[in-house]
Amino acid sequence: MVGVPARPGKPDVDPVLDMATLDRAGQGGRLVVVGTDADLAAVLVRLLRTERLEVPVAFVPLGPSVAATVWGLPPDGAAALDVARRGLARPAPLVRDDRGGVVAGEHVVGPFDGVVYCDEHEVLRGDAAGLVVRPDPAGRPIEIGGVDVGGVAVAVTGARRFAGLRRGVEHRGRGRAATLGCRPAALRRDGVDDDRPLERRSWYRHTVDWTLVRPAET
Repeated sequence: MVGVPARPGKPDVDPVLDMATLDRAGQGGRLVVVGTDADLAAVLVRLLRTERLEVPVAFVPLGPSVAATVWGLPPDGAAALDVARRGLARPAPLVRDDRGGVVAGEHVVGPFDGVVYCDEHEVLRGDAAGLVVRPDPAGRPIEIGGVDVGGVAVAVTGARRFAGLRRGVEHRGRGRAATLGCRPAALRRDGVDDDRPLERRSWYRHTVDWTLVRPAET
């Protein structure tokens, strides 16, 4: 076990990845991330940038975790550790944004006034309480999925002005990409508030899946 700071960066993560890669080559090892959703996202960024997404990653959440919910992982530490040891490593959709980040659990924007697209479909035009972008576990593995593989799930909550849609209900979309253009709005990425408002952002499924250790029965 190697301790690293919260939301670790390149100097913290890459040496651990080097060890995990060597262990993987020799004994079929896996990388276990014990921390928050933001910690998991930081590790996934380094796996992406070093082209080591084939390294199996297990996640043991410390506290409430959207990522654990999204990926069907146990919410408590003891059960999550058991999955980390005994679970099966399988491909999982990797959702990126156009600013170099990834989505481990969810990115949340809002309140906002703008336009949301999922692929070529308009999800909302107007103002809403929030936009939630998550990976879609139902997205098919890249190598067998063909073109229509999905991988990105969006939900707009509290829509207040949109022709043909009921006020206050949730509108959803699934696809390979999502785009938002809006007046300046707050963004929270995997539980951490961004320090500046956004006006435009895109999220999309990466061309290579990451490798997630999940319960054997799912």
